[in-house]
Amino acid sequence: MGGFREFVKGASRALPEVPKPTRKPSLKERFVWTGIALVIYMVMAQVPLYGIQQGIQDRFAFARIIFASNRGTLMELGIGPIVTAGLILQILKGADIIKLDFSKPEDRAIFTSGTKLLTVMVALVQIISYALFGAFGSVGYEVLLIIAGELIAANFVVMLLDEMIQKGWGLGSGVSLFILAGVAQKILWDMFSPITVGGEYFGAIPYAVNTTLAGNAWDMVFRNGSYPNIFSLLLTLAVIFSIVYVEGIRVEVPITSARFRGFSAVYPIKLLYVSNIPVILVAALLANLNFFTQLLWVRVGRAAWPYLTWLGTFEGNRLTGGLLYWITSPGTLAMTAQEPLRALTYTAFMVIFSVIFAKIWVEVGGLSPRDIAQSLINAQVQVPGFRKTSGPLSMMLSRYIHTVTILGGIIIGLLAALSDLLGVFGTGIGILLMIDILIQYYQMLVREHIEETMPRLGALFGRR
Repeated sequence: MGGFREFVKGASRALPEVPKPTRKPSLKERFVWTGIALVIYMVMAQVPLYGIQQGIQDRFAFARIIFASNRGTLMELGIGPIVTAGLILQILKGADIIKLDFSKPEDRAIFTSGTKLLTVMVALVQIISYALFGAFGSVGYEVLLIIAGELIAANFVVMLLDEMIQKGWGLGSGVSLFILAGVAQKILWDMFSPITVGGEYFGAIPYAVNTTLAGNAWDMVFRNGSYPNIFSLLLTLAVIFSIVYVEGIRVEVPITSARFRGFSAVYPIKLLYVSNIPVILVAALLANLNFFTQLLWVRVGRAAWPYLTWLGTFEGNRLTGGLLYWITSPGTLAMTAQEPLRALTYTAFMVIFSVIFAKIWVEVGGLSPRDIAQSLINAQVQVPGFRKTSGPLSMMLSRYIHTVTILGGIIIGLLAALSDLLGVFGTGIGILLMIDILIQYYQMLVREHIEETMPRLGALFGRR
């Protein structure tokens, strides 16, 4: 462990760093910096990479929403390296493989520096994998080096933007902000895109207006093909309202403070206790299985390894068979109707693995009853009727936490799977992420507003 600390400290000196603000910026200033970070990200998502061939099949379209990436641009990798590095270190820390105490500023700094180092390593591995995959086309070594340099530089910019926001210059985190922007952009594009495809408007709203004026109003509801339609828009709204409703369901455990006499409140345990982490991990698992199976298919082929067909077969970038075929979404409502068995196996896979990852994340993410009980004790908070020791408190919390972990995993897996099968705008996982991030931003803005308008009350919340 000592060697890890020294390595991270030494290597981190070579990495750029965003300084913390000397004073806490006002809410308006933080809005401005957050907006600047968002504009930079959106511009980078439109700047094409130098030397990349056009018209190449996008073999990684399945992961674009999760990683806020954009094909053939400086955001080709998106936030993928940051998310992957953060999850790996969080799991290692939660499993006590890396022993760090986040109550110590030095350990928090080591974790941050370690995440930055691992992010660079992950980015390099992804660039090499993309090159082996032929994702950049048939380019020479000189052009490939230029592309690698562009992507590494873009990765550093994204990493610094995320660090700038998290260190207090902005609101929330850059990762959440970029995911939110990507999903919202996809939904708005499906709704309002004025681009014509085959003589028809792509966006659901322009198409609906055009068909209504032409006297064919019914055509806008169930549109031929896989293009956005009004029925999909209504399903998207229904899914959004369902997620918002489920997000509000919680169990409230009464608590009192040992420091402030007469102070009482509740400790909320949400039904979606681990939030969207399970479906993110399931999606990452599917994305990696798809990625490496396609890589083997392109570089090795079934002739060299016949058993590869058991895992997956491809025509171009289209999955046509194998185990992967039966655990991935058909993609549209029309395809779901044609392949009900595939839809069923995909839903079962999403639900089962969401529950598994929810159970794992509770243990490694510091959310277990034992960890929560210790956090309450450290904050000098107690539950009426229970002694201020972790044993009884942990047993009481376990009755709620174990139940909501399983139920939350089932619900979040069902919501993600059914949303994808119904062909909602922005994909089911994308909408889940968007709603969760929006709720986090709303709660954050409420706290910030309270701290600015009522400093004493804000200080009380800060000490809790």
